Amino acid sequence: MENNMLKSLGVVSMVACLFIIAGCAVPARKAEEIVFFPPPPGLARVQYLTSFTGSKDIAEETAFQKFVVGERTARVLDKPYGVAIYDGKIYVCDSNDTVIVIDLKAKTYEPLKGTNGAGKLVQPLNISIEADGTKYVTDPVRGQIVVFDRNDEYKSAYGAPGKWKPVDAEPFEDRLYAVDNMNGAITVFDKKSGEIIRTIGDKGEVAERLVRPTNIAFDQTGNLYVSDVGRFQIVKFNREGRFISTIGKLGNNLGHFARPKGIAVDRAGRLYAVDAAFNNVQIFSNQGRFLMFFGEAGQEAGNLLLPAKVAISYDNLQYFRKYADPNFEMQYLIFVTSQVGKRMVNVFAYGRERDKQYPSDEELLKKIQEKRSLEQERIQGLPAAEKGDGTDADEKKRP
Repeated sequence: MENNMLKSLGVVSMVACLFIIAGCAVPARKAEEIVFFPPPPGLARVQYLTSFTGSKDIAEETAFQKFVVGERTARVLDKPYGVAIYDGKIYVCDSNDTVIVIDLKAKTYEPLKGTNGAGKLVQPLNISIEADGTKYVTDPVRGQIVVFDRNDEYKSAYGAPGKWKPVDAEPFEDRLYAVDNMNGAITVFDKKSGEIIRTIGDKGEVAERLVRPTNIAFDQTGNLYVSDVGRFQIVKFNREGRFISTIGKLGNNLGHFARPKGIAVDRAGRLYAVDAAFNNVQIFSNQGRFLMFFGEAGQEAGNLLLPAKVAISYDNLQYFRKYADPNFEMQYLIFVTSQVGKRMVNVFAYGRERDKQYPSDEELLKKIQEKRSLEQERIQGLPAAEKGDGTDADEKKRP
């Protein structure tokens, strides 16, 4: 009997060893198809890298772990909107759940730990993160901006529930700027006291007022950009609230908008603007001139479905170099959320191909203008019956 027991233990030990070996040999996540924007033969500016939709996209389980405790139930995002990254952690606002933390270092997928008790979230919509790790989560149903510290613990909250509808917030120096969708304004708080300093976009000439603001972003100099789905534009103010200009207008051509949502500005002043109707992100120069777009409707690599938010990161490139084409030099990362589909948090990189000569933004704008002028000349040379009535429907449609 003792011999039989020893044999059984030996078999179990051998099986366990086999599972350990198998666990160590779990294959890496399959590489995505390489997708560039513009596509070849154009000079690549943006590369699609990868996407995250649930725990299986990040959490790793060895075969031995599955054997011992069973395979874990996969958790997936439901309806993500806001996204930000800090110190190797992607924070995703799942508007039907909570803020999910995708830890690229620890390979974990967990809810934000400070959301119990006073930090409870009802409908987290957007998130922004300061350099010190302080996080601002807008919750329009709770009616507050909920603040968490660098360790993801609850810290405080801004705003009085019931009097407004905060849908996005962005800190800048000693102030916190919040989008109030209910009252069509930007509410400016003193970060230290939590007191309201002023409102922006709800006064002055009608042409300078906000209608249904959705998202907010700052450039390096402190200019404030607001996407407004009611105006079909991006509205630009200075940080004190003086109206400067608008970008885009209603239409279905490149440089126009139908449902503008998330926006972000890179260090060169380029504006990234999501349009949920066109399922893409348009890029504008620091002067508000259209440069290019990326993304299109679908569920393949590089596609977007009901995109909501765009965020830029210069500090986390090391986690995504393995996805980049060897000849593509990444300069910064671009995160774009899709609210439906199998690719919900999409990661792109802005950069350039090695050993290729790229035009400056000014040169690119000049080429775009020359192309448009030639197209207008061609249209002018057509018979009257073929010219159309000059409406957007007669212009070149976006791809």
